[in-house]
Amino acid sequence: MRIVIAEDSVLLREGLTRVLAEFGHQVVEGLGDATRLLEVVEAHQPDLVIVDVRMPPTHTDEGLRAAVELRAARPATPVLVLSQYVEERYAAELLESGSVALGYLLKERVADVREFVDAAQRVAEGGTALDPEVVRQLLTRSKRRGPLEALTPREQEVLALMAQGLSNAALAEHLVVSAGAVEKHISNIFLKLELAPSETEHRRVVAVLRYLGGV
Repeated sequence: MRIVIAEDSVLLREGLTRVLAEFGHQVVEGLGDATRLLEVVEAHQPDLVIVDVRMPPTHTDEGLRAAVELRAARPATPVLVLSQYVEERYAAELLESGSVALGYLLKERVADVREFVDAAQRVAEGGTALDPEVVRQLLTRSKRRGPLEALTPREQEVLALMAQGLSNAALAEHLVVSAGAVEKHISNIFLKLELAPSETEHRRVVAVLRYLGGV
């Protein structure tokens, strides 16, 4: 896949470039700030954009704000945010930009190269990759009302794990239950959130974003 990286640390940017190249992916352009992100994405039409939250000139949230603006202008662009912390306001706003192809990972928790590359690939293919701490903080920030209150604690746990990008098989292994039990939990979640089968939306992703307050 073809990737654009916005990361002001030259060492980290080059490191990510080499790691991704080892797995057959190409970084078509690396940016040291976020000011030209939309322009570069429009020029290269990448399969994935990786953005650091803290970018020049203030090193606060320029990268994440640029990601939000990018998704507003190009909703279908897969975006993976890397951060040292959870910026709740813009993280929630980023989730509002659409129900597919989004990731938010904390740098300190990306200890495994294969895990990072797999997350990047999943986002590029239209899935989600949310760090467990991101999920926890966003859930704490906005306890949901309405149909979400009907979810059982186990269904809430399943939905939180779904937000991290776990497959049904991985969910079953993590929860130490059968695949059939996982499917039943997910079916109940879809039913309680009133998510009917759709040809245009991925119910699994929409359910996650509703839970996080994104839609």
